[in-house]
This record gives sequence, C-alpha cells and structure tokens, in this order.
Amino acid sequence: MITLDRHDGFREFVLARQQALMRTAYLLTGDAHLAEDLLQTVLVKVVGHWAKLSRSGNPEAYTRKALVNQYISWRRRERPELPSAVVPDRATGGDESALDRIVLRQALARLAPRQRAVIVLRFWEDLTEAQTADVLGCSVGTVKSQTHHALARLRVIAPELAHLLDDPEIVEVAGPV
Repeated sequence: MITLDRHDGFREFVLARQQALMRTAYLLTGDAHLAEDLLQTVLVKVVGHWAKLSRSGNPEAYTRKALVNQYISWRRRERPELPSAVVPDRATGGDESALDRIVLRQALARLAPRQRAVIVLRFWEDLTEAQTADVLGCSVGTVKSQTHHALARLRVIAPELAHLLDDPEIVEVAGPV
C-alpha cells in the first residue's frame, strides 16, 4: 500500500531550488545569516501549504513571492544596521568586479525595500516586468516606475557603478533616466 504524505515532493523541491532561493534571499538582505533566516522562515510557511502548492504546479513562484513579502515585512518592522566602511575609489591590485560587487551590495542596502526587491527580481532573477509585478502583487506600471526610481537612486548613491548601470539593456528595461 502506498501512503502519500501531504509533504511529498517538498524535500526534492528544496534540494533542487535551494541555491537559487538562497541567492535571492541573500540579494534581498545583503547578509548571509539574514538570508538563511529569511529562507528558513519562508520554507516553514511553504511546507504548510505544500499540498496545495504542489498541485498548482508553481511552488517556486509562490516561494519567491513569499521571500520578497517576508523581507519587506522584516524591513518595515526595523531598520538593520548598514555597513559603514568606506569602499576605496579604486581597487589596488585586486579584481575590479569584486569591488563592483561590494559597492553594489552596499548600494542595494540603501534602497527602499520594494526598490531593492524590484532590482533583484528584474536583474538577478531575470524575471519579466509581468512576472515581477505578480511576485510583488502590483501593476507592471509600478514595476517600471520602481525600476526607474531604483536605478536613478543607485546612480546617485553609487556613481562608481555607472559603467554597470548604463548598460543599454538596463536602460531599455527601465526607460531613460
């Protein structure tokens, strides 16, 4: 006799998608430990709805949306400390892309939670405007507006990243800034 557990497939889902979900959580929080906490909190919620989610056919979209919503909820309650170290203008003998990642991570931490979520979903998760709107529970127009404002804010707070933010593909997606 085969017994079906209401959590059948959850373990496999987590094992298959854990790295991608952790990356999203890290990009949202900017901190490895907070990202782990965020993902764990969300997975506890997801497992409670697993039977329905596994039947609906898109548990990853639900999980990604839950990550963003939980992150925004956390940020509303308290403002975490932001890194205060000043990054040098130029790397000395180091990898330029490593410096870019550090500066970008610090700049992302200074964005409003929804703006940060839009940037992460659009440019790291490579979601379309419609998919991003669905995850955030807003209109495509709001996604376009938030993207535009977030990129403009990044240009102000991290002008040293202009070479990344002036990519024609980003400008095309976000519109003129």
